[in-house]
Amino acid sequence: MRTGLKITTFAAVLAATFGTAYGVGQGIEPVVADSSPKHEDDHTRTAPRPERSGGHAGHQTPPAGGLQISEDGYTLDLETPRVSAGQRADLRFTVRDAGGRAVTAYEREHDKELHLIVASRDLATYRHLHPTRAADGTWSTPVDLPRAGGYRVFADFTPAGKDARNLTLGADLAASGPYRPEELPPASTTAETNGYEVELAGALRPGKASELELKVSRAGKPVTDLQPYLGAYGHLVALRSGDLAYLHVHPNGEPGDGKTRPGPDISFTATAPSAGSYRLFLDFKHDGKVHTAAFTVRAGEATTAEPGTPQGHSDDGHGH
Repeated sequence: MRTGLKITTFAAVLAATFGTAYGVGQGIEPVVADSSPKHEDDHTRTAPRPERSGGHAGHQTPPAGGLQISEDGYTLDLETPRVSAGQRADLRFTVRDAGGRAVTAYEREHDKELHLIVASRDLATYRHLHPTRAADGTWSTPVDLPRAGGYRVFADFTPAGKDARNLTLGADLAASGPYRPEELPPASTTAETNGYEVELAGALRPGKASELELKVSRAGKPVTDLQPYLGAYGHLVALRSGDLAYLHVHPNGEPGDGKTRPGPDISFTATAPSAGSYRLFLDFKHDGKVHTAAFTVRAGEATTAEPGTPQGHSDDGHGH
C-alpha cells in the first residue's frame, strides 16, 4: 500500500418504504447498528479515479463511484436483492463483463480480490465483508442484518488486465420486516467500542484534502501496540448521510516503513465530495481482534484541534 491519499467516492439514491413492511426494488452491495459494528476486514484501492474531461472549462469533478450498477463494461449482478431482517442469509453476486461473462480474474488489493461494504441508508448499520469466490465467478458471504430497511451494497475491485482500473459498483439491498429509521447520531469527536476509546482530531473538508488523526486508548492508556490489519494500522470509510456518497481513505504510512508507529495515533488524508454530514467508520486491530469505532462529522466544520496540536478530552462520545 502506498502512503498518502487514495480516495474513491460514490453515492446511491433509491429506497422505498411501505408502512411497516419495507422493500427496495431491483437495484442496479465492518453494518454498524446495533451495539457494536461488525466487519471481516477492510477494503482498499490501488489508485484514485482519473479525472474525466467535461464541464464548462473542459474539466469536471470525477463522478461519484457506486452510483452505477455498470461501469467500464462491468456490471454488478446482485443475485440476492432481498433478505429477512434478523436472519442469517447467504449474500450472492457476480461481476460480469461487457459480454455477460462472469469475471474470474482480479488484481489482489490488500490481500483480497474484492472488498464489500454493506450499509443501511440511515447509517445505523455497517458491515465490512470479504466474500469468497467460486470457480465460476460467483461471490458469496453470510450476512445478518439486524433491522429492516434499505441497504446499499458496494463492491470494490480491480479486474485483472493491463488497462483495468479500480471500480466501485453499487446495488440496493432490502431487509424485510417492520421498518423504523433511526436518526443520525450527533456529531462527536470521541467514540467507544469494546472497551476502547477513539478520539478524532482534524476536519473533513469539501473539495480539499485535509488530515484526520484518530487516537486509540483503552482504560485511559494510549494503545501503542496496534497490529497490522490488511497491511495497515487502521482503515477509514466515510459515508455521506442522505445519499451514501462513499469515501475509502487510506492511512498516511504503513507498518514497516520505518516511520509509522503502531499507535496510538492513526493518520489519514481525506477529501469530502461536498459539505454535509458524514458517518466515519475506523477499523483497527488489537489483541488479535478487529474493532470498529464510528463518528458523525460535518464536512466543512472543524472537529477539534488540528492534528498535532494539544487537545482536551471530550466527554460527548457515543456508543454504537
